[in-house]
Amino acid sequence: MKKGLKFFLSLLIIPILILNSCNYQKENHMIFGKLENGDNVYKYLLKNNTCQVEVITYGGIITSIKVPDLNSNLTDIVLGFNNLESYLQGHPYFGAIVGRFANRIDNGSFSINNADYNLALNNNGTSLHGGLKGFDKVNWNVVSYDSINYSYIKLNYLSRHMEEGFPGNLNIYVTYTLNENNELVIDYEAETDKSTVINLTQHSYFNLSGESSGDILDHELQLNADAFLPVNEKIIPTGEIKNVNDTPFDFRKGKKIRRDIYGENTQLKLGNGYDHCWVLNNYNKKLRKVSELYSNQTSIKMEVYTDLPGIQLYTGNFHDGSLNSKNGKKYVNRSGLCLETQFFPNSPNNRSFPSTILEPGMKFASRTSFKFTTFKK
Repeated sequence: MKKGLKFFLSLLIIPILILNSCNYQKENHMIFGKLENGDNVYKYLLKNNTCQVEVITYGGIITSIKVPDLNSNLTDIVLGFNNLESYLQGHPYFGAIVGRFANRIDNGSFSINNADYNLALNNNGTSLHGGLKGFDKVNWNVVSYDSINYSYIKLNYLSRHMEEGFPGNLNIYVTYTLNENNELVIDYEAETDKSTVINLTQHSYFNLSGESSGDILDHELQLNADAFLPVNEKIIPTGEIKNVNDTPFDFRKGKKIRRDIYGENTQLKLGNGYDHCWVLNNYNKKLRKVSELYSNQTSIKMEVYTDLPGIQLYTGNFHDGSLNSKNGKKYVNRSGLCLETQFFPNSPNNRSFPSTILEPGMKFASRTSFKFTTFKK
């Protein structure tokens, strides 16, 4: 059987799988809200003996991650909202699955096999996070859910050919698993029937002191990265891979976010803070630890593992107090930070970067995980 026919048949099977899981879902879901088209958005709970994670089908958004602090008090460490309406009114990608192409594509254009593609421009002359309606704004289907141990949920979305300007029918699965090691594992899988580009990430904003506790300037961050990607005024990488030596971008030994963020540095001024991609060490497409984040207030520590080549640190540079937290407080400037594991921004237009092209017959698979522990001061 030809690969194209196999792919087409797999698309026909998806609705059947979802239909078969409907009764299963009815016993285990909670309605979080309703979209304008009448579709329900559901919320699912993952939990183990100490941690809890809540996920909604809209955007595959992680609305809450509760982990114990040093005194065993559960602390919600991600920014978000308590209701669907707040997500629908607009937000900076709180907790969402981002795609088809995370981060920026310059001028919203790229070429594959001599074919040119043009995307919607939604951020300063670039296509950001998949365009006007990326994966963060679609209602994902639940393929399976662990209703016994509440350990995982598997989501699916079929992005149709030329959706937001991207070629190919792209069939995506994202699985969230909370294991007994207090590790939230995210598995991405995708296949296409036409050459396309893909760059998926998870856009949670972390505040290990608590989601409405104020800013993250006193968080300590460590990154296993000897280099980063300088950007231009559109936050597009210039193409240079720059060593972090003697720059504010050196997090190899760990330091507080506030130490250099307000320094006289052209790159920091361009992003109004950190909004850059680091070139992670030891990239060989295998899982390895790439980062650690600490809060001295709660003694919560988060380790980040990925098999991808880059990580975008974004320090909530444009939070302006207009959004309310889950506790009713305002999300002030730098209320949370993102550690977005990914391929490099604008990779489709830079052949020196690791390729983001996915061909028919190939299977995209990637894993990122966040592990939560505590430490003594």
